[in-house]
Amino acid sequence: MESALVVSTNEKIASILAETLLQLNIIRIITVTTAGEARRLLIERDYDLCVVNSPLIDETGENLARNIASKGISQVLLLVRSEFYNEISHHVEDYGVITVAKPVNRDLLWSALKVAQAAHKKLQIVQNENKLLLQKIEEIRIIDRAKCILISHFSMSEPEAHRCIEKQSMDMRTTKRAVAEEILKTYEN
Repeated sequence: MESALVVSTNEKIASILAETLLQLNIIRIITVTTAGEARRLLIERDYDLCVVNSPLIDETGENLARNIASKGISQVLLLVRSEFYNEISHHVEDYGVITVAKPVNRDLLWSALKVAQAAHKKLQIVQNENKLLLQKIEEIRIIDRAKCILISHFSMSEPEAHRCIEKQSMDMRTTKRAVAEEILKTYEN
């Protein structure tokens, strides 16, 4: 993780959080005091981690945590009073929010942040895999459209159209996608 947003009305807790985040080698740490400020910053850019120390001046913090987590970009750590822990954690856990009961000591905070860091790394791996799969699906669609054109224009069978694209790809030392895109440029209106 490289960046973090700390949302806390209490400046002392915000300072402790920022200090702990620095120990995790998080280099960009922004601290704000209200949910409104946090939402404005989140429109401008994404953060790897968002720590919300509830309650906030303008809301409890639960809605903010859910909102951030629902976008799936940031890991969210929500600090709540111990008497509200069970109720609030029940409401936010489906969004992937890590909830910690206050008062919290440094060891517990450190452990929660390490869990958030591990979850962030896992999420990055899944997002990268998802991106590769989406690219592969798009490539298959393009190649299939090109095969359909070859089938309709040249009365080829599907295996013949596939082989034609494959052979051109090998002969031209390029990808099947590039060959398919050229076919689409040439024959699609």
